[in-house]
Amino acid sequence: MTAAVLYGKEDLRLERVAIPQAGVGELVVRVGAALTCGTDLKVYRRGYHAKMLKPPMPFGHELAGVVEEVGAGVTAFKVGDRVVALNSAPCDVCFFCRHGQQNLCEDLLFNNGAYAEFIRIPARIVEKNTLIVPEGVPLEFAALTEPLACVVRGLEESGAKAGDTMVVIGAGPIGLMFMHAAEIAGVEVIAVVKREDQIEAAKLFGAREVVHVGAVPDVVAATRALTPAGRGADIVIEAVAVPATWEWGVDMVRKGGVVNFFGGPPSGTKVKLDTNRLHYGDITLKASFHHTPATCRTAFELVTSGRFKCAEYITGRAGLDEVPAIFAGMMHRNGSARDIKTAVFPAGGPR
Repeated sequence: MTAAVLYGKEDLRLERVAIPQAGVGELVVRVGAALTCGTDLKVYRRGYHAKMLKPPMPFGHELAGVVEEVGAGVTAFKVGDRVVALNSAPCDVCFFCRHGQQNLCEDLLFNNGAYAEFIRIPARIVEKNTLIVPEGVPLEFAALTEPLACVVRGLEESGAKAGDTMVVIGAGPIGLMFMHAAEIAGVEVIAVVKREDQIEAAKLFGAREVVHVGAVPDVVAATRALTPAGRGADIVIEAVAVPATWEWGVDMVRKGGVVNFFGGPPSGTKVKLDTNRLHYGDITLKASFHHTPATCRTAFELVTSGRFKCAEYITGRAGLDEVPAIFAGMMHRNGSARDIKTAVFPAGGPR
């Protein structure tokens, strides 16, 4: 079969490799659709991911497809089932799992290789994080479950509830996903975007108000002015991962509010925060990483119910042979807001 294999920094190659076989408890899935992802781009740029993969290794982690082979002992799935297989599963026995933090599992099992004709799904993921896709739900829509599960957990960990005011800093794929998920939950969203062409996308995905960084002299003041009584947002989601926006988040939140540093910056990144404001403002700072089986199911329900704007979120379609060029292009393009996610169809078209 053909698969995209990452060899190092900006070194992604299409290769002919053996079709995987299903071991005990495992599945082999014919990939129907795989989605491009900001995390994959980060890995492509850096050439590795300390937790997810070390090259050379099959690449990609957001996918849905059709069961091609069922390993011994598997009873919940059969050949021909349409499934979404998440990219990880926790052990449920380590310290963190026993303390309700499955996303921090000491033995979190990751799976990669979505940009391929077939992918093997390990037994633990089959058991804990593989779901049947209902008929009528396109596989490329189902593949949105993984990133949306991370966003759902971020909203839950931030205590978001209907009627809250939330600022989302950043209008990349994850920022837009936060806006839309928050809107669906009844949260009032204010988007802070870098470029003028992101304004329309932010509004499409639920932002009530949009602050264009380049159009205001003081982005913090302009954002706070849009919150009730100008006191600041109940919740601020930082989805850019640079020190300046982390600092903005603290300055944009109200007293007693929550800032979620969702964007993952490079190791060694430092920020300066106003400790007086943090202490006397009783501000909660937190970060959210990854997902859990529970948030995967919540995200899956959002996707399959039709409430999430899947069609609008997937803005490009491509074949497997285009994957190396797609990532090279993502490295050097200006990042138009019209380009959110590309769906890759290994078989040449939607199934």
